[in-house]
Amino acid sequence: MQVEWLTTTTVLASLRDYHNRAAWDDFVSRFHLPIVRFARSLGLGDVDAQDVAQETLIAFAEAYRAGQYDRSKGRLSKWLFGIAYRQALGQRRRGARQTARQGGDPGTGFWATVPDEATATHSWDREWEQALLEACLRQVRHEVAPVTLRAFELVIQHARSPAEAAAELGVSIKLVYNAKHRILKRIRELRAALDDSVGPPAAAMG
Repeated sequence: MQVEWLTTTTVLASLRDYHNRAAWDDFVSRFHLPIVRFARSLGLGDVDAQDVAQETLIAFAEAYRAGQYDRSKGRLSKWLFGIAYRQALGQRRRGARQTARQGGDPGTGFWATVPDEATATHSWDREWEQALLEACLRQVRHEVAPVTLRAFELVIQHARSPAEAAAELGVSIKLVYNAKHRILKRIRELRAALDDSVGPPAAAMG
């Protein structure tokens, strides 16, 4: 089944319509997960990480609708990082204050574990790329035959040799090589569309 692949430009353009619920759902489904993972990497629990993601996306949507986001000045991921980092730090501060009100001592160790911005940026980039790669792979699954996808998975994700993959699947080595080439090419195309019109696309996989 062919599934429409929405570029980032399309998603953001649709987001301008306050009453377009589908646009908001597309936006959330695409960018919620990396923010949650990032917040967890800063030491937040799942509930707080979910709150950070929700507040980050709402804050971005409001800023975007107000015309404050200019894609020509930076990638979407960098804008979201700035918002998510501030939201996560704010959530940690609120947690520390609540602990103090309950008679506990948040202690210096609590703040000592908060990554600085450079470390947080590295964590963000890792989670962002992983989430985008997963989105690309989900789309590819709708576009290729099961044997093509499995050949790709065996070679790329499970580090099997093309000969081993071919033998396991009962196909030719040529089919395995073609599957690898075709899917890698498609992933790069899809990945580029997620950052379309904003600088060169990042490499999706090896």
